[in-house]
Amino acid sequence: MESGEIFLSEKDGITFIRVRGNASFVCAPPLRELAKKLATEPFGGLKIDLEECTWMDSTFMGMLAMLGLNAKKKNVPAEIYNASEQNEKLLGGLGLKKVFSFLSGPFAGAEDAPAASNASTPESRAQNVLDAHQTLMDIDISNVPKFEKVVEFVKKDIDRMEQDKKP
Repeated sequence: MESGEIFLSEKDGITFIRVRGNASFVCAPPLRELAKKLATEPFGGLKIDLEECTWMDSTFMGMLAMLGLNAKKKNVPAEIYNASEQNEKLLGGLGLKKVFSFLSGPFAGAEDAPAASNASTPESRAQNVLDAHQTLMDIDISNVPKFEKVVEFVKKDIDRMEQDKKP
């Protein structure tokens, strides 16, 4: 399965994200970095275009949830544009309609932005997976049974990686 691409830009305090292709944990690192940044800095809102997003995994959806929660905490708009029926159903089923408005129509933003780098280490990818799934469980209690085993497994994997680093 070919990895998706993320295009990021900012204008007048609004962060624009355009997603193309299969959105998975592989292309999610830029969203995690953006979520960290937006948690500590002021911003005016999020606009995310999913028109060209053909598929999403739960880690990617968890990263979107992190962004949406940041917007909600700062009381700024968070909008997802042009999600396919399937993607809107997936996101809604995980509780993201609590933090995002879903809209259809023209999307102006990130047109000229280069694809964001998804470079990461195995440790940071594992941490991204953990953070994303914990966020999904935080956003909607009904996600706990869906993801508690994933969280448990990834925590063990992170512990193993840390042990492997020790002399």
